[in-house]
Amino acid sequence: MSETTYRLVNISGTAPAPINHWAPVLVPREAIEAEIRRLADEPAPTDGYRAAAVIHPECVDGTQGFAPGVDVTIEVLKPGEQTRPMLRNSNQIHFCILGSGTIQVGNETLASDKWDVASIPSMQPYSCKNTGKELWVRLVYSNAPLLRKLGVHWSAYAQAGWERRAIASTAGVNIDINRGNAPDIQISAEGARLRGYEFLTDIEVVENRPLVWPWESAAPLLSQERDDGLRNIILLYNPATERRNGTTHSFFATLFSLPKGVPPRTVTRGHKHSSVAINYHFLGQGKSVVDDETIYWKAGDLLLSGPSWSEHAHYYDEHGAQVLTIQDHPLHIGMESLIWQERMDGPILNLGSEAGQKGYVGPRQAG
Repeated sequence: MSETTYRLVNISGTAPAPINHWAPVLVPREAIEAEIRRLADEPAPTDGYRAAAVIHPECVDGTQGFAPGVDVTIEVLKPGEQTRPMLRNSNQIHFCILGSGTIQVGNETLASDKWDVASIPSMQPYSCKNTGKELWVRLVYSNAPLLRKLGVHWSAYAQAGWERRAIASTAGVNIDINRGNAPDIQISAEGARLRGYEFLTDIEVVENRPLVWPWESAAPLLSQERDDGLRNIILLYNPATERRNGTTHSFFATLFSLPKGVPPRTVTRGHKHSSVAINYHFLGQGKSVVDDETIYWKAGDLLLSGPSWSEHAHYYDEHGAQVLTIQDHPLHIGMESLIWQERMDGPILNLGSEAGQKGYVGPRQAG
């Protein structure tokens, strides 16, 4: 090993540095539609994956992110086409924007129609099949860029028998040695404990099933007409994520709906959070103000709308809007790094580690 493979850098007395977030980026509907046509026109790949990654211009490290730690992929299948079964240690959210199909995950089959959202857990073999009569198009979000940055993104084609769930091998192993009889000793009144290594290698399992949130089930909970008393925003919750309130362990997905005829609100200050936000607008039009930059969007546009710790707010005209938002909020809760500032003159809260925002049922909506 070379003696010059590392550096020592004096950081004594270094002042706290500001967050250096990526710029907001809008991908217009026209560009997405053109890429869908291009993918559909090319010869079918041997593994069936017609896909294009949407990469932020500031992503120059090969991680293929639309935001740091988050990728967005346009995936297309023609009628009858099916992808080769795949295993990945990244988790995924699939949002259907055109057509219909099924996602086979292990021994479970998820039906996916327009505006449906589906989750694919890590290391569960999956295959996608177009079961309709038109192109099936999905936006797929995953944490693969973060894992690539860590040098641990693993993927492979699944082997024969992939429909069956894998069962850990116990051949030649003394299964009586496990966390059930390992030492677990409290050594301080404050709660510090010592545990055997078995707790690290035989972690308690929280079942994480692939799930689908059909639009037809979510839509009745969302406001569709002015003054109907329904919610403007709803979380697509996966119980396996527990207090992290995720759709996957890395991301939450929310659906937002503002009906036609609601008067536009006055432009005010926005809010900030360390989680990144990506909006796909599937109905309506409006604008987002991100760190004093105004970005106009319409249905079919994809927007990195809330780069981490940028001040941002969203505004809708009388046509209303419907939006899917993806944030890496659960990841930050797990890392205890989810800071949130709802008012620019208010406190910075560490959500999940201290009392959070009260009276908050929708963006800038009190009561």
